[in-house]
Amino acid sequence: MSMETTAWTQLRGVLTAEDEHRPVTRATLRRIGAFARPHRRRLALFVLLGTAGAALAVATPVLAGRVVDTIVSGGDEAAVVRLALLIALIAVVEAVLGVLGRRLSAALGEELILDLRTAVFDHVQRMPVAFFTRTRTGALVSRLNNDVIGAQRAFSNTLATVVGNVVTLLLTLAVMLTLSWQITLLALVLLPVFVVPARRMGRRMAGMQREAAALNAAMGTRMTERFSAPGATLVKLFGRPEQESEEFAVRARRVRDIGVRTATAQTVFITALTLVSALALALVYGLGGLLALRGVLEPGAVVALALLLTRLYAPLTSLAGARVEVMSALVSFERVFEVLDLKPLIEERPDAREVPDGPVSVEFDDVRFGYPSADKVSLASLEEVASLDTRGGEEVLHGISFRAEPGRTVALVGSSGAGKSTVAALLPRLYDVDSGAVRVGGVDVRDLSAATLRATLGMVTQDGHLFHDTVRANLLLARPDASEEDLWDALRRARLDALVRALPDGLDTVVGERGYRLSGGERQRMTIARLLLARQRVVILDEATAHLDNTSEAAVQEALAEALEGRTAVVIAHRLSTVRAADLILVVEAGRIVERGTHEELLAADGRYAELHRTQFAPRPDDDHGRDLDHDHTPAQDSDRGRDLHHGRDRNLHHGGDLDRDRDSDPDRDLERDNGRDLDRDNGRDRDLDRDRDSGHDRDSDHGREAPAPV
Repeated sequence: MSMETTAWTQLRGVLTAEDEHRPVTRATLRRIGAFARPHRRRLALFVLLGTAGAALAVATPVLAGRVVDTIVSGGDEAAVVRLALLIALIAVVEAVLGVLGRRLSAALGEELILDLRTAVFDHVQRMPVAFFTRTRTGALVSRLNNDVIGAQRAFSNTLATVVGNVVTLLLTLAVMLTLSWQITLLALVLLPVFVVPARRMGRRMAGMQREAAALNAAMGTRMTERFSAPGATLVKLFGRPEQESEEFAVRARRVRDIGVRTATAQTVFITALTLVSALALALVYGLGGLLALRGVLEPGAVVALALLLTRLYAPLTSLAGARVEVMSALVSFERVFEVLDLKPLIEERPDAREVPDGPVSVEFDDVRFGYPSADKVSLASLEEVASLDTRGGEEVLHGISFRAEPGRTVALVGSSGAGKSTVAALLPRLYDVDSGAVRVGGVDVRDLSAATLRATLGMVTQDGHLFHDTVRANLLLARPDASEEDLWDALRRARLDALVRALPDGLDTVVGERGYRLSGGERQRMTIARLLLARQRVVILDEATAHLDNTSEAAVQEALAEALEGRTAVVIAHRLSTVRAADLILVVEAGRIVERGTHEELLAADGRYAELHRTQFAPRPDDDHGRDLDHDHTPAQDSDRGRDLHHGRDRNLHHGGDLDRDRDSDPDRDLERDNGRDLDRDNGRDRDLDRDRDSGHDRDSDHGREAPAPV
């Protein structure tokens, strides 16, 4: 079997393969046009440059034909020189126009993609929290990076190719018809060989591009999860590096395979078209030579036709390849538009109001709520379970009603999964209620502007999330215009100033991804410092001390007392020791308030609260040991720890000291210390910020901690 036959067999297999993916719609093209409309003047200039360059490209073969005719007829030597110089000048001008056109198309592409990327980022920022809890981060980042870059190629590279080649194709056909309509028509007979496969190839390539994008997104998601500090720690603790590498290799091979399939299909297609154009060129030389020998055509016309034919089929071949690139880019646009089409569940009203001045009350009035189903908040392609979960959200809160008076504290306690954190999420309008109302300062939160709501309500969660940035940058999130004096005041009130002052770079110390170079207690106090800096009138504490041991909890509680002074507070807690001083305690079970009252009143009622109290405060055999751990913590200890960090002493890993005292005999003894000893590669100093300076056990101490004395 010849090479040509094999090539056509492979091409036919690619073209006839079933395309299971949807075609790119005209709506996608219209939306791209909407993004391109602000740049229409540059587009017009680009088309003008492309037309001028194409006209010059067609002129060169005609001039070459005249050179041949002049030589054959024994004409003037000076005429040959003039024609040659003119051809050279045209080549120079054509090159300059090409550079200008490419630069303009690249600028157009970058401007359009800047608009697109900004639009996507702004839109995602407006999505509800439910979107982020269901969406795979890697898949979303892939839309913002890989797909946007794929769309960019359509304008930076392909646009110049398409415009220039279309104009060249039309002008070439016009000139060829004036030289010999017979040869031109014969050459056009082969056009369907280009057009029909190109259309089918474009559809097939779009399907493969979608598959490749999905596989790349899945691979990116896995890397994002495994390369985070908690993910890497989990992999190491369960001894799974080899299994993870194998599973990643499987995904990477799938990406490789689709890449090879795509490249092979495109190469076979372009090679086949090049072969057809070569056969057409041979036909022109043969037929044109016969006509020239019979005196029907001038020899120069034959040369001009042959050169023009290459200018005819070269654009066709290039356009066929460009179609494949355009289809891939359109798929990228389509995937980006899918994200833009997601509707935010929380919309601010045009006539949104401000929170009244002065002390603020908080009220829940017969609130009922169910989390939205997946099809309302995300895409099936962004989360593996979205396509399976299209039913309406089940109600998780049933008629919640309470009121926190200005400057008072209301605490919610109960079993895990009772709905306490859901209540906390409704107050800052992370979700909208299904019925009833949540009011701040007597105004329904749905009637308040987002800006005034954020300026009024502050929240500290059990995660204590910090960005991979400096202490200063993490604090300034709360109030960008805060002075350095304000920052130190907030740190002092959060009982963190001694530690930060002792650090080598002070406020400019990088805390690591998610703040993992700080202990859990320090992260919590950092978020409390941020809360103090913001000066918000309502404070929401959602399990703010859930993962702390007694010593760390004591330090955090001191900071919280400072933060709550004079503010309205809603406190979500599992540990009853943290809510005894609350003005009102609500016991939540299965989405309902089953008891309410003060600590003393609820104990006297001997109901669910009293049962929880007895469970948590029952005497334990290790009580004496617990009391040994529960020593007073002073700012001086923070200072000592900061000096330890400055000298690079590494005593233990985050989450509990020495995890393996026998690791000296383990060849993998370093454990890479993802959550512990960190190297500051910016300045070459080893700054360990991940040591639990309280007791070496900064983790949830629900099991084995000291039991506070019964009340």
